[in-house]
Amino acid sequence: MIVNKILELKGRDVVTIEPAQALSEAVKVLSERRIGALLIVDGQRPVSGIISERDIVRAVAAQGIKALEEPVSRFMTEKVVTCTGQTSINDVMELMTEQKFRHVPVVEGGRLAGIISIGDVVKLRLEEVEAEAQAIKEYIATA
Repeated sequence: MIVNKILELKGRDVVTIEPAQALSEAVKVLSERRIGALLIVDGQRPVSGIISERDIVRAVAAQGIKALEEPVSRFMTEKVVTCTGQTSINDVMELMTEQKFRHVPVVEGGRLAGIISIGDVVKLRLEEVEAEAQAIKEYIATA
């Protein structure tokens, strides 16, 4: 199974924010959209950074409420690991586990093509396991 399967099911919509926007705007968007991370785009690269709920908590813990007035570029993770639509789900799971992050942008041909989360991966894997279990039950019932 590959990443494109997840994108086919959930869509390719990606919520982004510009690096100069205030951290408070990122908080608002995350809350409104009920998501855990935003991709930072600057118009020059497909992804210039990512900011997660954890990043925001760390910023506020370190600087207090005034952190919310700062640009997201100050707190974002700049070295973003990406994948392609052809990346295997197993490879993405391994990457997320080893690197300890929950969101992976999908980049195809130098363009942002989507984003997948650990929740998306787990949901797909559970569906696969349930389908396999059902197939085994049906096989046993007909044998």
